[in-house]
Amino acid sequence: MEYTKLGNTGLDVSRICLGCMSYGEPDRGKHPWSLNEEDSRPFIKKALDLGINFFDTANVYSNGSSEEIVGRALKDYANRDEIVLATKVNGRMHKGPNGAGLSRKAIMAEIDHSLKRLGTDYVDLYQIHRWDYNTPIEETMEALHDVVKAGKARYIGASSMYAWQFLKANHVAEQNGWTKFVTMQNYLNLLYREEEREMLPLCKEEKIGVMPWSPMARGRLTRDWEESSKRKETDEFGKMLYSHTEESDQQVVERVKEVAKKRGVPRAQVALAWVLQKEPVSSPIVGATKLHHLEDAAAALEVKLTDEEVQHLEEPYVPHPVLGFS
Repeated sequence: MEYTKLGNTGLDVSRICLGCMSYGEPDRGKHPWSLNEEDSRPFIKKALDLGINFFDTANVYSNGSSEEIVGRALKDYANRDEIVLATKVNGRMHKGPNGAGLSRKAIMAEIDHSLKRLGTDYVDLYQIHRWDYNTPIEETMEALHDVVKAGKARYIGASSMYAWQFLKANHVAEQNGWTKFVTMQNYLNLLYREEEREMLPLCKEEKIGVMPWSPMARGRLTRDWEESSKRKETDEFGKMLYSHTEESDQQVVERVKEVAKKRGVPRAQVALAWVLQKEPVSSPIVGATKLHHLEDAAAALEVKLTDEEVQHLEEPYVPHPVLGFS
């Protein structure tokens, strides 16, 4: 495993982050394809064995059960001081007023709920799960600052949003002497490269750690276009992400297949290698529902794509609608 500093911080993270959305009780929340606790634990153990020290989840994943499963497994398998644990806040956790969002009330309540579910006194990275248009950003940033000063989070980060929003949030924090975002968890893969226009250059300039979600396009880059899976059939968010540009996307998938065949490696390694080489990416978030997914992710670190291969992979891409912010 390789390690890197997370953006402009002194925090060391593995170049692969295990995304834990796949681990949660299937009958809780909106992820019927998720793995229950018994089936999830081998993946967390395998990740640790491979040297992965970076784990990302969210309060809303499987209605909190992802945090519960991840927290118990890490307590059993790892030394907390060696783990970089990230979670997120914003999604709806209960009905009625104040059950979602980034108000001071919601943030202060949800950090405590997340810590209880995770079984820890603090998270290393506390992230806002998209932009909240109904709460002033000043309120959100001050509340997050207070979470850090209370010792409940070491750093704060953001996820998919417009570049101007991300810059505004950090400008507000800097003006008031509050804690700034040090990471951006955005949507980036060979089938969606719109982040190359504004967000990635901004993060490079500001030395922000970038941890892309869905680096293999929810598995679409790892198999033939017509091939299906339980998640592909039931993942409504995934269907929305990939329903607009199927013709060009299919060509990209074929290019991944060609490069992988020539190299004699699985397609997942090629797709992930492309993301790993994209500046200023720190640690792509990889989901795994089969153990070889983790093995492929670790092996992708050894795949160094040539300029010609990168050009071949990127050539069929066409501009996409801006997606992933909801």
